[in-house]
Amino acid sequence: MASIVRPSLLRHSALAARSRIAMAPRAAAFHSSSRKSAILPPGPQEIQGGVNDPAPVPPPSAAHGSYHWTFERLLAAGLVPLTIAPFASGSLNPTMDAILCSAVLIHSHIGFQSVIIDYIPKRRYPGLRRLFWWGLNAATVVVGVGLYEFETNDVGVTEAIKRVWKA
Repeated sequence: MASIVRPSLLRHSALAARSRIAMAPRAAAFHSSSRKSAILPPGPQEIQGGVNDPAPVPPPSAAHGSYHWTFERLLAAGLVPLTIAPFASGSLNPTMDAILCSAVLIHSHIGFQSVIIDYIPKRRYPGLRRLFWWGLNAATVVVGVGLYEFETNDVGVTEAIKRVWKA
């Protein structure tokens, strides 16, 4: 029996079986549906201008240029020592707590502004973008007032985090 089945015959039959499998059609595991999204239907599809019209150049503004980007990066980098300092030094300074709260609030506001700018285009959904913009401003004011109340009438953010951490 061992002399009948030679390694060369085995190798040859294995290659033939493998080539048949490679030629077989494969079905995709994911099938998309033609159901339309009910969340945000696509806006109006219209072309403004012609092919040879230049792209509009926005007016220069310090709030939208490199100064704005630099402020965001400095604020994000400043959050690292502001977060670590109260716990590393062991002192609970209300001034540092207030600076930490306002830095986190401003950082979050700028981040959510970027999300609104990126995902709700002003040209396609001006009303929806305005609604989200005012909602963000209202939420920022409410959170700011809440943090102020928590800082002045309660233990403060860093002490609350310490208590939760040790509980």
